[in-house]
Amino acid sequence: MSGLNASVGYFVAAVTFVVSVRFLLKKWPRFSFISEFTSSFMLVACWLEVQTIVEVGEWAGGLGPDVTLTILFVVLLTHGIICGDASGNPTLAVQKFLKLEATTVTTLLDVAAQFIGAHLGLLAAKYYWSLELTDMHMIKNLMVSECSTSLLVSVVQGFFTEFACALVLHLIHLNLCRRSALIRVPLIAVLLTFLSHSAKGYTSAYMNPSLAYGLTFHCSGFTFAEYAVVYWLGSLTAEPRLGLPINSNLDYSVRSSSVHS
Repeated sequence: MSGLNASVGYFVAAVTFVVSVRFLLKKWPRFSFISEFTSSFMLVACWLEVQTIVEVGEWAGGLGPDVTLTILFVVLLTHGIICGDASGNPTLAVQKFLKLEATTVTTLLDVAAQFIGAHLGLLAAKYYWSLELTDMHMIKNLMVSECSTSLLVSVVQGFFTEFACALVLHLIHLNLCRRSALIRVPLIAVLLTFLSHSAKGYTSAYMNPSLAYGLTFHCSGFTFAEYAVVYWLGSLTAEPRLGLPINSNLDYSVRSSSVHS
């Protein structure tokens, strides 16, 4: 339980950082790309800790799958509520550009900010693990150099898994886009949690290039190009096929918060 308490403190610290930066940004609206940075940072930093609970906490800390799924859902829900229209998802930034809703400069800044946020989220998580505040984090710190890849199938299977999950998410989101945020946000969080859990034996259904970069690209097992085909091309290919605008404010991972559209 002490490990879980430490994780909760870590989540609170990440959320506090994001809220503080977003509050300061209200004074400088021209630097909106920093919102994408904080969104991606929060998503990666928090999801990495969720991975720690899944990989270590379930057998070393006695935390069951129900606990880990609940934590992931709360993380995705919190991300969607706090980050608002900042998805932290490069595929959505590219989609806006292709639909002439964003300029080239804005798109490049957003994508760069998202990947920088993801990388710093990874560094923040590693630093937190290195503190070894609990047995769970001590074990995780020993495992950092040899992390397990989230891609557990072939590149072809992984590509179609990410494609299918992203397509399902976008189609359902289109049906919810006119619903009240009080209904839409938790339903999307539930869907992202479900897709991630269902695909945990395949790709974990990140549906977000910067999220996947922060969570699994540094792990051995596949080359950078193979990861890119699965997690970047797979997610990106699913979006243009819809041919309709997608509200980006609820993409957690994929936006997916996602899990994490």
